[in-house]
This record gives sequence, structure tokens and C-alpha cells, in this order.
Amino acid sequence: MRAYLVRRLAALVPTMLLASLIVFVTVRLLPGDVIDMMIAQNDIGSKVTRDALEAALGLDKPMLTQYFNWISAILLHGDFGRSLWQQAPVSDELLARLPVTFELGVMALGVAMLVAIPIGILSAIRQDSWSDYLGRSFSILMLSIPGFWLGTIVMVFPAIWWGVSPEVRYIPFREDPLGNLWQLALPAIILGTSLSAVTMRMTRTMMLEVLRQDYIRTAWAKGQSERGVILRHALRNALIPVVTLIGLQAPILIGGAVIMEQIFVIPGMGLLLLEAVSRRDYPIITGVFLLVGVVVMLINLLVDLSYGLLDPKVRYR
Repeated sequence: MRAYLVRRLAALVPTMLLASLIVFVTVRLLPGDVIDMMIAQNDIGSKVTRDALEAALGLDKPMLTQYFNWISAILLHGDFGRSLWQQAPVSDELLARLPVTFELGVMALGVAMLVAIPIGILSAIRQDSWSDYLGRSFSILMLSIPGFWLGTIVMVFPAIWWGVSPEVRYIPFREDPLGNLWQLALPAIILGTSLSAVTMRMTRTMMLEVLRQDYIRTAWAKGQSERGVILRHALRNALIPVVTLIGLQAPILIGGAVIMEQIFVIPGMGLLLLEAVSRRDYPIITGVFLLVGVVVMLINLLVDLSYGLLDPKVRYR
């Protein structure tokens, strides 16, 4: 187990370096130039020349030189650089925004699992019943409705019809825990139910496959209760592909959090990224993508490690 974990963590390093290089280069190929934007917005063209501004921001060096300076500072000192606009440390911005996005993501994932797994199990054990048709219809509905559309409807229509709209001022958890959870509940429910559709269908499919196995028939023949057969024998084996799917949905979850933060004005990583992209703030964009990439790879590592808990036959070497 320890050797497997060390190998997997070591394999993350070259993967992350390659991903960071791709992101670093791609971000700088975006249309629009940050120097032109600064000169236009701040009217400093007559005071500071373009070359002087590029030199001050470190953008006058070749791109590969900029990349090596940036990645070296991260690996050696944990320094993600400074914002081109505010000159504030990027690491401070990331540390301030990461808990907000993490909380929203965990809540959304919890909603998705609480919706998908029970409904998927019920649809499987009551195949072709009214509950099965209702569960499948719900999953198709969630697959058909985009989360951003539903979030926009929830924000706009209640304000038009009843004069009620969600709180747009973010409430930190340490100031008002209940107010914070209540504020994030609506975007988490919308994001979670959207994610639950595919997981629900996967849970139903795998449960149906497992319930047809010989050892399940043997458990029924021994007179075990339905709850015991489902929870002790069928569910653990059916959950392995479901857990794999959850790991694959991690990028979708993060992408959905970006949209929800924009719609509900939640100051997380997503809102920070959108603001940075609009202003071509390269250090913040690359810092966010690098952190998101690390989180996604760690989630997939945790998914792989969870196989041993779900199936005792799995051995890590």
C-alpha cells in the first residue's frame, strides 16, 4: 500500500509539470494584451512607455524563461507570483478563495450522493415499478436541464414575481455558520442534482447487474432480509464503478462551481478565475488552474485508494 502510494504521488509530478506548461503557454495565447488593457484603462500611456511597463511586470522575457522562473518559485518557495493589477500575492488570493469553493463543492457532492445512490438502489430493486419509472424520469430531466439555466431561473424569476432574491453579500462561515450554509444551500442543491443524474443511472445499472449474480441468489435462499442482502452483499460490489464515475465527475463539479459562483456572486475560485480571465491577469489564471489540477489528481488518487475499502480482494502493490 505504501509503495503504491509513493509511486502514484511520484507520477503526479511529471503530469503536473506538463499540465502547468500547457496552461502557462495557452493562457498567454488568449486574444487581448494585458499591457494594452492597462494603458487604456489607467491612461498611463503618456507616463510610462509600453516597454517599461512590460519590464516592470516581467513580461519582457521569453515565454519559456517566464515559465521556468514561475515554476521554480512555486516548487522552491511556494510563491505563485503576484497579480499584474493589484500586485497582491496570488497565494493569498488562492488561500482566501479556496475554502469557499471547497465548501460549495463538498455540499454539492453530498447532495448528489444523497439523491443519486438511494434513488438508484430503489429503482434497481423495484425494477419496472412506478418508483423506477419516476427515478429514471427524474434522472433524464436533470440530464436535460443545464445547471446554469436553472440557477439563472432561480435567481431571476422569484425576484420578478415575489420580490425575493438570494443574498448576494457573502456570509463567511466563521461569522455566521447557519447563514453561510443557508446561502450556499441553493447553489449546492442545483449543482448537486445536476451531477446526480449520471450517478443515479450508473447506480441503478450496476445494482441490477449485481442482483442477478449467483451469490445474491444464495443470500436470498439462506433467508436473509432484503436490507441485509442489499447493503451487505450487493451495494459494496455495485459501488466500485459508481465511485470511479464520481472521480471522473470532479472536473465537471469544479466547472459547475465556477458557473454557480458567477450566478450567485459567491467569492470563490470560480469568480476569481473569471475576473482574472477578463483582465488577462496571467499569474492568477495559471495559479487557479494549477491548484485545480492538483485537486483533481488527488481526488482521483483517493478514488483509486477507496477500491480497497469497497472490495477486500483489491490489493495494492
